[in-house]
Amino acid sequence: MIPPSHPRYRSLMKREHLAHCAKNGIVSLEGLTAHGRGEAFDYLIGERTMDSALLAERTSAALLLSARQPVISVNGNTAALAAPQIAALQKACGAKVEVNLFHWTPSRVLAIEDLLRNAGSQVFSGTYEQLLPLPHDRAWCRRDGMYSADVVLVPLEDGDRCGALAEMGKTVIAIDLNPLSRTARTANLTIVDELTRALPQITRACTELTQSERDHLITSLDNHYLLTEAIREMTMRLSHALD
Repeated sequence: MIPPSHPRYRSLMKREHLAHCAKNGIVSLEGLTAHGRGEAFDYLIGERTMDSALLAERTSAALLLSARQPVISVNGNTAALAAPQIAALQKACGAKVEVNLFHWTPSRVLAIEDLLRNAGSQVFSGTYEQLLPLPHDRAWCRRDGMYSADVVLVPLEDGDRCGALAEMGKTVIAIDLNPLSRTARTANLTIVDELTRALPQITRACTELTQSERDHLITSLDNHYLLTEAIREMTMRLSHALD
């Protein structure tokens, strides 16, 4: 039992939940390692949403609302950590929700889709095809889903698929706590924030933005600036960590 008074209570509960989901086949064992790596970067930003991330989250809302066919791509970690938040965001922006995995099996896809549906998402289903220009299982997606999307939100994504989607001309929004990762540097827009903090901020912005605000955020998007600011904010916090 982890007492709620424990200073790492939320973090430890997430770990326990991910371990449980790994036993049930929702999360891959490799996904547990990836989560730990993300936690390390969350420590660097003080487990809070930075100013640069808030701007990125509002910009992502503008992109999703302005898209012709937005898609939220969900992997095992994303589903395990944030299934209710995915459902709320889908309701706010009208995007399709599609399960896409690296460690891909039909049974695992179905288990994650069931988890998302039980949390309130309308999950886009259909026949998977190897449509993305990748030599591994991340090439699998649905023709009328991610393959046809113009804007794709890819939380906790691999750099290879992020790059492939960008090369196909799609606007890629990544949620990645590491501003130096291939995913962060390849995406059109990177949100350097923890998943369960980022998704509600995007959802809230979807309900708040006016058309003029959307247009301004999209035309002023500069991912290099956002990543540079995220690194600057991390560095400033580290320089004062022992003050």
